[in-house]
Amino acid sequence: MGTGVPSSEQTSCAKGDPQVYCPEDTGGTKVVQVTDCENPEDDRPQNEPGYSSPEDSGQLMASYEGKAKGHQVPPFGWRICLAHEFAEKRKPFNADNISLSNLIKHLGMGLRYLPWWYRKTQVEKKKPFIDLINFVPLRQIYGCPLGGIGGGTITRGWRGQFCRWQLNPGMYQHRTVIADQFTVCLRREGRTVYQQVLSVERPSVLRSWNWGLCGYFAFYHALYPRAWTVYQLPGQNVTLTCRQITPILPHDYQDSSLPVGIFVWDVENEGDEALDVSIMFSMRNGLGGGDDASGGLWNEPFCLERDGETVQGLLLHHPTLPNPYTMAVAARLTPDTMITHITAFDPDSTGQQVWQDLLQDGRLDSPAGRSTPSQKGVGLAGAVCVTGKLPPRGQCCLEFSLAWDMPRIMFGAKGQVYYRRYTRFFGSDGDAAPALSHYALCRYADWEERISAWQSPVLDDRSLPSWYKSALFNELYFLADGGTIWLEVPEDALPEELVGNMCQLRPILQEYGRFGYLEGQEYRMYNTYDVHFYASFALIMLWPKLELSLQYDMALATLKEDLSWRQYLMSGVVAPVKRRNVIPHDIGDPDDEPWLRVNAYMIHDTADWKDLNLKFVLQVYRDYYLTGDQGFLRDMWPVCLAVMESEMKFDKDQDGLIENGGYADQTYDAWVTTGPSAYCGGLWLAAVAVMVQMAALCGTQDILDKFSSILSRGREAYERLLWNGHYYNYDCSSQPQSYSIMSDQCAGQWFLRASGLGEGDTEVFPTPHVVRALQTIFKFNVQAFAGGSMGAVNGMQPHGVPDRSSVQSDEVWVGVVYGLAATMIQEVIHSLPYLSTICSLAQHSFSAIKLLYRLT
Repeated sequence: MGTGVPSSEQTSCAKGDPQVYCPEDTGGTKVVQVTDCENPEDDRPQNEPGYSSPEDSGQLMASYEGKAKGHQVPPFGWRICLAHEFAEKRKPFNADNISLSNLIKHLGMGLRYLPWWYRKTQVEKKKPFIDLINFVPLRQIYGCPLGGIGGGTITRGWRGQFCRWQLNPGMYQHRTVIADQFTVCLRREGRTVYQQVLSVERPSVLRSWNWGLCGYFAFYHALYPRAWTVYQLPGQNVTLTCRQITPILPHDYQDSSLPVGIFVWDVENEGDEALDVSIMFSMRNGLGGGDDASGGLWNEPFCLERDGETVQGLLLHHPTLPNPYTMAVAARLTPDTMITHITAFDPDSTGQQVWQDLLQDGRLDSPAGRSTPSQKGVGLAGAVCVTGKLPPRGQCCLEFSLAWDMPRIMFGAKGQVYYRRYTRFFGSDGDAAPALSHYALCRYADWEERISAWQSPVLDDRSLPSWYKSALFNELYFLADGGTIWLEVPEDALPEELVGNMCQLRPILQEYGRFGYLEGQEYRMYNTYDVHFYASFALIMLWPKLELSLQYDMALATLKEDLSWRQYLMSGVVAPVKRRNVIPHDIGDPDDEPWLRVNAYMIHDTADWKDLNLKFVLQVYRDYYLTGDQGFLRDMWPVCLAVMESEMKFDKDQDGLIENGGYADQTYDAWVTTGPSAYCGGLWLAAVAVMVQMAALCGTQDILDKFSSILSRGREAYERLLWNGHYYNYDCSSQPQSYSIMSDQCAGQWFLRASGLGEGDTEVFPTPHVVRALQTIFKFNVQAFAGGSMGAVNGMQPHGVPDRSSVQSDEVWVGVVYGLAATMIQEVIHSLPYLSTICSLAQHSFSAIKLLYRLT
């Protein structure tokens, strides 16, 4: 591969030798223990909670050979050497992972799913909401996403690749775009001495570029919503630190919606010679797939000067319907920097012209005017370059932004045009990319101050373990990268007959918009409510108005009905899509028309699920408790009454406790539950207790008396039927799994504690029983499963064998384990009278979180 740099000054690298060629085969390398998250206090005893030992995290950095620590990289977060290779190669869950007995149980569903899948994909030309045929490959490559909430996201991998795209709402494309790269050029005394693509890839295109960066001298560090990549350039006495910033700002409902990302390059010169340094940011127009094939794409340079600040860059126009957009690659001009560009090049060529252009003088030619529209089947890319002076033993800063403007969107059914939240501030005409770039480059310093003010109380708390701090922030990525959409709500979008009963519905939705996020990137349903139950704490604590907006949307959907009939895949039963006065499973599929057509989920008829209504009631009260919004509580009270009335029919024997129906009628939708159960029974009692509190607040004594009576009878039945002295039995069936230890059995108690209830006069579950159950769960579901290294398994038999009665009972679910660990922490805080029996529970709770963090 020719670089054009004199051979005497070309410097590649290999592990352990920064002056020689870096081979592709890195097998057989030695292991060096490097702690990736060490604390500022180097003398901290290793047994303190905040100490991060090599055993905890050093494996990810064991390959790192560099000395550089980077510019202001924080001590806490997730860190990995770019040369790391994961020993465990994961693959999607498939039929090979299911026992024969469970395959037989699901044979009917499989036979119904196949024709449904064929009709959906081949006739309707749609993507199934759950695709059990075409799995997305599991690749351990992803890092922090770019982009605020609801405007689309672009995920950069930890090796620097742009590899996952969610520009069309809720629809993901997993594609690494090779042309999307950063390249560094160093010049001494007017000569280019080093030019390198900052990528470990060795692609078959752009072969004139110098690929194959040695990953042993670079590492990635994530602390969402920021990430750092540190490159020690072998033989150059230069360290690059790329800081990636996204405006995820708690309690901010403007900047948090912006579809932008910032890259700040801090360049440090440790040598005695002055240097010119250039960073080139190249970007393909589109992803190189079918959306680009028809051609008609075009690029143009832009320059925006406002309030004394100048931003220059390229606009990449992608007019493909139904959701056209413009991407902006831009940089901030300062007195110490120069910005140049190349408007168009072929990303599928050798790239010789671009490479030589940069190599010649560290700049690009900067042609004026727009490019010609791309031809059918021909790719188009552009690049922006920033050049600065790097004094001896000095440093410089080069600033880039990436913005995308897709203001008007249509979902898959193409039935209605919606406007994204950020259009309220930047307009909906599709010409906002320059203004977004300028705003982001001028405001990111303020964003970082606000991010630090939010995170510092946690990061500076020496009583908290480092892995806990990392998990707490890094797991928040899904609020933006969960196929998330944040929409404006027009005046005529709200049905007057329903709005009239909820006084704050219209003001909340019109002021703060409509929010939706997917159950999972491969489970494509917005606001799946049974799992939002576990994730909702992040929303109510950080963006409470979005949580209230979501709750109003759920209340609206509850009061509606859709009596269209369809066949459900698990049972084959034909039933309506949505019945009135029951909480919907989800708010719809982004490949259809969400909000207008709810319940994309069609495995079961969820009108008979036992947990959805209860989770709504619990979340309503929790949201009131944390916000103090009495207007919200008054608006939700009639809806809570309606869904609890619907729930009453499941108490067949009138003992105050509901019964499950002998099928998987709750969030564990492949795990059969029969009769009174620990999970749904516990949620029921917690919801009834919350109804008592809301009735008191709303001044309805007769309803208070009614639910107080139900609670009294239900508590007695729950303890009598399910408590066995060590934990609550899974259910009351005659099957062996009846005695399973369910990790999620205390979910009701978790929500009561989070709502200021569950003790003293508001105690529902006896505290000694809760503590004993948690200890049992930790002993069996955590420590006795996979050597204690995988978190809490959903179900465990009392003789120490995982419950394999279903495909879900022997799984570990991330949200459930976080909820379990939170429950353990709550009981430590609240249960001081039982200190002698819970002295080890604090260690158990942090251990459960730690095991989960290792897993994720």
